[in-house]
Amino acid sequence: MSTTAEDTLAQKDRSGQVISGGHLVAKALKSEGVDTVFTLCGGHIIDIYDGCIDEGIRIVDVRHEQVAAHAADGYARQTGKLGCVVTTAGPGCTNAVTGIATAFRSESPVLHIGGQGALSQHKMGSLQDLPHVDMMSAITKFAATVPSTERAADMVSMAARECFSGAYGPAYLEIPRDVLDREVGLTEATIPEPGRYRASVKSVGDPADVEKLADLLVNAERPAILLGTQVYMCGGHQAAIDLVRQLDIPAYFNGAGRGLLPPGDPHYFNRTRRTAFDKADVIVIVGTPFDFRMGYGKRLRSDATVVQIDMDYRTVGKNRDVSLGLVGDPGAIFAALGDAATGRIDKTKQQARQDWMKALRAEEIAKTDKLMPLFLSDSSPIHPYRVAWEINEFLSDDTIYIGDGGDVVTISAQAVQPRGPGNWMDPGALGSLGVGTGFAMAAKLAHPNKEVLCYYGDGSFGMTAFDMETANRFGAPYIAVIGNNSAMNQIRYGQISKYGEQRGNVGNLLGDVPFSKFGEMLGGYGEEVHDPNEIGPALRRAREAVNRDGKSAVVNIWVDPKEYAPGTKAQTMYK
Repeated sequence: MSTTAEDTLAQKDRSGQVISGGHLVAKALKSEGVDTVFTLCGGHIIDIYDGCIDEGIRIVDVRHEQVAAHAADGYARQTGKLGCVVTTAGPGCTNAVTGIATAFRSESPVLHIGGQGALSQHKMGSLQDLPHVDMMSAITKFAATVPSTERAADMVSMAARECFSGAYGPAYLEIPRDVLDREVGLTEATIPEPGRYRASVKSVGDPADVEKLADLLVNAERPAILLGTQVYMCGGHQAAIDLVRQLDIPAYFNGAGRGLLPPGDPHYFNRTRRTAFDKADVIVIVGTPFDFRMGYGKRLRSDATVVQIDMDYRTVGKNRDVSLGLVGDPGAIFAALGDAATGRIDKTKQQARQDWMKALRAEEIAKTDKLMPLFLSDSSPIHPYRVAWEINEFLSDDTIYIGDGGDVVTISAQAVQPRGPGNWMDPGALGSLGVGTGFAMAAKLAHPNKEVLCYYGDGSFGMTAFDMETANRFGAPYIAVIGNNSAMNQIRYGQISKYGEQRGNVGNLLGDVPFSKFGEMLGGYGEEVHDPNEIGPALRRAREAVNRDGKSAVVNIWVDPKEYAPGTKAQTMYK
């Protein structure tokens, strides 16, 4: 007679098997679908490692906890699953704060598990003791201390539920050392059974509101839709694509929404958003808050019919009134909208939409033509727009593009057009520098057969680049491209404009560093580029080296420090 795993476990338990808190944590992580943990070792947390070994969970140890947190965030973005970072107490936690805060503003589901001194040493001044829960509460959806070993697995599951409740986001669990190391009988521990403690989050909200929106879209002659990060993160991108094609709606994208449609698709638009929002009769904003990136809602004309779809009730109508608000899963709402609108658009409306898209397409072409002299500039020092253009020309259908920097991200958004869903990653609304190394490593670990290219500013590269060694060590090499102007240039422009050249250069100039040697130092390829015509060949040589040697490559491109992104010149991030 065969014996199931459950029978074996029960037999062992009857014989008095015990389990530690760290092993309970690992079991709960396994139940949540976690297959990779990003961490930097510490005495408070090592029992979790022991449990992860038994559960077959990969442990990726980095050189700085900020990178571990960014990597957990990146892994969540790329897989749609719970990302996990484990840090020791005190500085382990504080080093990870930037990464968790980035995930918070980017609505990424990350579980941060942190160590703490023993409960028996509470308030005694134990090693690395800090009020972690108090600190993390402001940048997570859930933060708590595990009070007993018996509750360790249960509270991991509780925190994970919070990560996926409404708009996604991070959670923090502090586990005291004696709670983690203590052993209890299996029958004493609360271990939620996989698949038995979660409700569906694929809500369409109020069906009556879906019908109202279907009516608005069916009767619109000039609709426009903006698809944001939530659309990709909730896995709703195919339903979004189906809807814009079914109803002939010009689609615009931001954040992780970039790449949902490939360049060249008739419904893909990226240079005419202001015109579309100024002239559209119905504007649908999905998974995007009215924050600084949207001018706090002021970039939509006051008399426009604006519909907002979001996973978080608190976001709808924040900073700007809306005509209709829907709270729920974007993918589920799109599918319901498609059903409600099927066969209802008459020929007159259909022709009006096609004329609307033709007008927008003509403007897209004109705007691209206007930018081409910058994209193809042969100036020396190299124009940053030329770098962005060359990167876009270099990308394959399977390249994941990551932008890490200030002007690096905003300029590359003018040129880089990812070829598929998930192929664009950026710092998000927090504007964190240093995300690139963790994102790149995580993206390659999540998709070993894809190419990963991270375009850094020289300032952001210097923050976290040493964990390129970690990427190499774990077989996750990528191409690092640096737009090097030896300055924190986005901030520099504002200072020069406000205080003049003499005082404007204070606190933002960096040294001239030949970063290609960094790639070589780590056993990979490195190249310095001063000629714009050598950008493409250098990128191809880097690709060949990564594929041949299995080590990351660094292409250091020297760009003109006197060129800036339009948003930097207008200082839109502060308006």
